[in-house]
Amino acid sequence: QVQLVESGGGLVQAGGSLRLSCAASGHTFSSYATAWFRQAPGKEREFLAASTWSGTTTYYADSVKGRFTISRDNAKNTVYLQMNSLKPEDTAVYYCAADRKYYSGSSAYEYHYWGQGTQVTVSS
Repeated sequence: QVQLVESGGGLVQAGGSLRLSCAASGHTFSSYATAWFRQAPGKEREFLAASTWSGTTTYYADSVKGRFTISRDNAKNTVYLQMNSLKPEDTAVYYCAADRKYYSGSSAYEYHYWGQGTQVTVSS
């Protein structure tokens, strides 16, 4: 099993940037596909970005393509989400997820390990 802990959330003005980190422990992180999701109040959990276990291939939701970048450093057991040009509608709790596969896609049901979430608030 792997444990995930997100950090880096906070309050930012529209147009600003944040970098979220997700630190993994408990197992060989390089054997896990990873992804970022978010959930705003009253809304379903939304897929944002995913990475293969090697990090060489990434996938994005259309809503964040060109603004968000997922990356990972397997030597540090950490996955990142760089978020630029933030908008008020990006306000949500952000979660990282992992699954012991090469790639697990964009469905939350495919990920068995989740962090506790970190709040991102974008002010207008």
